[in-house]
Amino acid sequence: MCDCGGSNNARYYIFKAQLQELANEIGIEIRIAPYPPYTSKYNPIEHRLFPHVTRACKGLIFDSIKTIKEAISQTTTKTGLEVLVDVTEKIYKTGLKVKEEFKKNMKIIFDKLLPKWNYRAVPESLAT
Repeated sequence: MCDCGGSNNARYYIFKAQLQELANEIGIEIRIAPYPPYTSKYNPIEHRLFPHVTRACKGLIFDSIKTIKEAISQTTTKTGLEVLVDVTEKIYKTGLKVKEEFKKNMKIIFDKLLPKWNYRAVPESLAT
């Protein structure tokens, strides 16, 4: 389940193109069923996790990535939820565009129910 905000917006072709690349790379079908816009309040992970992360970071001065990583890593809940933190050093490109060829020939399969949001990226090796 995706939150459907930011760069993973269900309408963006760039997300679909990168999802298709991942499906091709790992060789499995990936199903996307995001929460529709303005419904992330129903996302159970968001509300079980983020308030505790916010509390762990309260009053801290974010002077380094290490400080942030340590604070978030120490986040736990009474029910035993623990946070695993991984910091990627990758620099993400902005302004990426999807090739028109992808839009015309994409292997994304849209569901009959809510096709605008629900779809599957099938690896090209399985789609034939």
